[in-house]
This record gives sequence, C-alpha cells and structure tokens, in this order.
Amino acid sequence: MSENTSYTTEEIARLLKISKLKVYDLIKKGELPSYRVGKQMRVDLSDLEAYKQHSRSGISGSIAPVSAPAENPLFIPPSAPHPQHTQLPAQPGKAATDNVVITGQDMSLDLLATHLERSETSFRPLRSYAGSLDSLIAMYHGESDIVSTHLLDGDSGEYNLPYIRRLLVGFSYVVVHMLTRSAGFYVQKGNPQGIRSWSDLKQSGIRIINRERGAGARVLLDEQLRLHGIPASQISGYAVEENSHLAIAGRVARGEADVGIGTEKAAKIIDGVDFIPLIQERYDLVMLKKPGHETLIRTVLDILRSAAFQNELSSIHGYDLSETGTVIYET
Repeated sequence: MSENTSYTTEEIARLLKISKLKVYDLIKKGELPSYRVGKQMRVDLSDLEAYKQHSRSGISGSIAPVSAPAENPLFIPPSAPHPQHTQLPAQPGKAATDNVVITGQDMSLDLLATHLERSETSFRPLRSYAGSLDSLIAMYHGESDIVSTHLLDGDSGEYNLPYIRRLLVGFSYVVVHMLTRSAGFYVQKGNPQGIRSWSDLKQSGIRIINRERGAGARVLLDEQLRLHGIPASQISGYAVEENSHLAIAGRVARGEADVGIGTEKAAKIIDGVDFIPLIQERYDLVMLKKPGHETLIRTVLDILRSAAFQNELSSIHGYDLSETGTVIYET
C-alpha cells in the first residue's frame, strides 16, 4: 500500500474497531496525528501504523507524526499544551486551533458548528452523529465537548435533566436550551391504519420501524410503551432499526412499515408520509464546566442568542426558538 495513503475518521474507526468519537478523542489528545482537507480530518497510513506500534508497546501519550503533509498547514503537532485539546498551527488570520467535538444528529448542530468555525476564536468543530444517550456517555468518557439530548423521563414527564443528572454524577456542567420541536408518528399517506395515539400500537398486525438504542426517539418509544403497558415483544418490527429520522420516514413511505417515531421536519422532506404529532420535545445542549472551557461556553451562548443564528434556524420548519440560548441548569 502506498505510503501516501490516508484515511478518514470513519475509516480509522472501522480499522481499529472503535467508535468515531474515540478516534476524535485520540486526535484531540495528540495520540493520533492528523490534518485537515477542507472540512474532513485525515490520518496518514504511516501515522496510523506508528500509533498501532505504540499501542502494542504499551506506550501512551502523543506521537510524533511520521510524515507531515508538506502543503497542508493544518498539521497537528506531536504534543498539546492542554490535555483536552490539540493545538494546531494558526490559519491565516486566526489563532491556533482547538478541536471541539459536537455530538448529536439534528441539523441545528451543523448550523452551530458553522457559526463556531466562523467565530473569532480558536475553535474548530468536529461533528459526530450519535444518539442522545450515546452522546452523554461519550461526554462522561471525555470524548465529546458539546452534546445534544432529547430524552424523555416518562415518570416525571421531564426532558433531559433526569438523564443528565444520573449520567454526569460528579461533573460540573451547564445545560442550555437549543429548541423545542414536535415528535410523533410517521404513517403512510392517508394513515390507512388509523394510528393516532400510543395505545394504537396495541393493534394486531401493526408493523413498526425503530430507532437504534441510545437514540432519543427510541427512548421516547420505550417510555411510552412502558407507561401504556405494551410489551415490546408484541410489536412487529420492534427489533428492526434505522439510525435517522429520514431513514425511518423513508421506510414508512415505501410501505416497509406502518409507523415510525421521529420529528416533524423529516415528514416535510419525505414524500408519502403523514406526521401525527404527539409530544413537544425539548432539545438541549450540555457542556462541561472545566478548565479551558470558559471561552467555549461563552462563545456558544453568544451564538445561540445571536440574531444571525436564530434567523437561520427559524427558516427550518418546526422549530420553536422562544427559549433558545436559555441556561436551564448548571452545577
């Protein structure tokens, strides 16, 4: 294989059989040298082999790159002054760069990443598309800097905070409201099965398409099944999973399932489905309060509260931004 071979973070994750978030963590800590081509992170084959050799030898810490790309100024050096963020040489007109991992799946996070990259700060966003529970677990393990969550606690009817308090025990953090949106059922056009409430899932022969474990929509379904006394084992298709709202809506539109759980936005994109709203869900951000994060937290709050960000976000159907940027909890 050519020594000029390089890999994306997704390819590295597959080769090492680890999560993409773990790859980002290795990059942030300087243990896996990388560079950037456009918006994509790349790792050279020689640096990957050097990391694997270090791992076999039981050596931890930063690895000096074997061959830095001569033409790419965004090459990550072998060591970083702060253990949580890898410093990069400055882009023209911009200070040295800190990687910031933003975890979650809603397109509002892509917009946040764009505004963060445009800001007069050193932050360079890296996007990871994981579900709400997986995102919080990644933050617990130090693999993510900003996570989004929309997790319903069925007993209290409260979103997010019950899960955050349980998973981030011992951490100092701030929870900021991002947006509110409708969640409910995707059904085939005209709703031929007459599915309008959670209790309708008891009907014989109803086929569902589910989200992956750890997704907020999966937690919403599981909590509602528990509250309504519906055994998951009695629902056809419960074990069949997709990893996005668009994929769920698409399979319902194609007649592969009668119902799926998701947000209204996907139903506006996919032809052949109707949307049955059932709940207004809160979509919140979590950031850890730790040394070096003060500027990040302040910058994110400024972006969320800015007219420019909210004007762009308001163009996306189905978002309630009346409380966007409000700090709802902090420790």
